[in-house]
Amino acid sequence: MTQVLQRLLSLPATSKFLDIVAACLGNLLYLLGRKRRHIAIENLRHAMGGEKNNREIKQIARQSCQAFFLIVVETIRYLFMLSKPDILEELKERVEGLDEHLGKAKKIHEQSGGCIFVTPHFGNWEIFPHVSSIVGIPLAIVVRPIDIPFLEKIIYRHRAASGQVILPKRNAFFMLKKALRQGKSLGILPDQGDKRGISVDFFGRKAMTTPVPAILAVLYHRPIVVVANCRKQDRYTYEAFVSDPIWPGEYEREKAEIFRLTEKMNREMEAIIRKYPEHYLWIHNRWKTYRTRKGLFKG
Repeated sequence: MTQVLQRLLSLPATSKFLDIVAACLGNLLYLLGRKRRHIAIENLRHAMGGEKNNREIKQIARQSCQAFFLIVVETIRYLFMLSKPDILEELKERVEGLDEHLGKAKKIHEQSGGCIFVTPHFGNWEIFPHVSSIVGIPLAIVVRPIDIPFLEKIIYRHRAASGQVILPKRNAFFMLKKALRQGKSLGILPDQGDKRGISVDFFGRKAMTTPVPAILAVLYHRPIVVVANCRKQDRYTYEAFVSDPIWPGEYEREKAEIFRLTEKMNREMEAIIRKYPEHYLWIHNRWKTYRTRKGLFKG
């Protein structure tokens, strides 16, 4: 049965059909999901209103909805593709500059004794654990359970198949520290609103951002590295991004250094998103405000 599904999913006609389904679902989300559409358009107006007109902003918001469902389609497809023995060669054909970026990421991991990889909800972030596993970068990855049970099963199976350590977001800090001490790198998606976070700039507005990557960087003197993988316009080839390492420096106040590292991390993510804004998850209320603050810092 598995082999039959693998062959079926590898057919160009099947891939095209799944892409059409994803586009249709994305259009439905945009047209019928009034709340999410409003959030996406308002986020884009604040972030890119000086660069894009109203028509362009609405088009990007629609494409962002489509991109969300494309991730689901690609995840189903990759469940089978990533188990192939020649998968690295196939990925090299699909991902522009993959050798260079993988080499850079692995070098940073090895030289630092484990680093803190962060990626925004951009492109297909789900492929990162698998590619890291293939090239020998052991990861401990923090994940938030998905609210839709059907998607949660698919995504969890996909993540677990990578062989990497998967940690639930709740109370993960202790396990992240342990992973760094063991020489593993970490994988964190830090671009969701967090009432326990710190307020730093993101696209020109203050956004509550988790300080966990910066805190761990300071505690263990490890670099933060922003990574991303984005499908290009043909939807079958990709462009990878690996930033230069963001190292903690000497500081007088630990709190100030944590803010500096977090702001630098946000700027690196912002630069990637600006290049392909249609592939970012604008439907998430990234700039949500909270009545009470429970964070470690209140500066």
